Amino acid sequence: MTRQEFEQLTQQGVILLDGATGSNLMKAGLPRGVSAEQWVTEHPDVLQELQSAYVEAGSKIVYAPTFAANRISLANFGLEDQVERLNAELVRISRKAVDGRAFVAGDVTTTGQLMEPKGDMTYDRLYHAYQEQVRALADAGADLLVAETMLSVEETIVALDAAQSVCELPVMCTLSLEADGTAMYGGNAVEAVISLQEMGAAAVGLNCSVGPDQLESVVRNMKEVAQVPVIAKPNAGMPVINEKGEAVYSMNAEDFAKYTKVLVDAGAGIVGGCCGTTPEYIRKLAQTLGLR
Repeated sequence: MTRQEFEQLTQQGVILLDGATGSNLMKAGLPRGVSAEQWVTEHPDVLQELQSAYVEAGSKIVYAPTFAANRISLANFGLEDQVERLNAELVRISRKAVDGRAFVAGDVTTTGQLMEPKGDMTYDRLYHAYQEQVRALADAGADLLVAETMLSVEETIVALDAAQSVCELPVMCTLSLEADGTAMYGGNAVEAVISLQEMGAAAVGLNCSVGPDQLESVVRNMKEVAQVPVIAKPNAGMPVINEKGEAVYSMNAEDFAKYTKVLVDAGAGIVGGCCGTTPEYIRKLAQTLGLR
């Protein structure tokens, strides 16, 4: 997909993304303490069933589960030399799942490590890690890229810079923002839009963190300065930890759809769901937005 093709797609109306991947994989048996990326390659049917359900629910863009398939994060599991293999296999699995019915976005995310001077992560190390992963995603046939659940504007800039240095795929960027629009490790919603669109991001927005009922003003503020589509991919409300140590999300599909429509009315042009959402949430959202 070219940048022009992405722009043409977004000009057709609201674009529906998929919902959660990780929380649904855990329900399907993903153990704690293992690499989700490696586990999916060993259980491809679980992912394919989930992603096929998202497409049937109305998703036009599905995220390949390459979330933490970068050298730095994979080192936590002794898989740092498997970047190319894992990204290639995961994109292949996703492409098989959607079967030409939706676009597949290669997914990159934060390493969770603070950049200098707040932490030990250097620009060069992070830049090269993202370069390596993006190159693998592009070579594997990802239609576009998404840098999601980013924790600061600065690290998102590094990811975008690295992506654009190795391929010409359009890059969507979303940060995990609080209800007041601030990012955990630096920057805010408005700063993110201004900086990232200037650098060439195809779309900018938010994902994860909180539910759609808390994000109307954040989306509205982003839209005021946006020259590219605004993305909203919130959680199914705020989680509560149960007696088993599991996160339980309180917002049902109907309420999620209702509040996410408010975000569309506030200016979001690309929407979906993050933690706690399922294909039913996307189906209900598609119906509420009149997309099916």
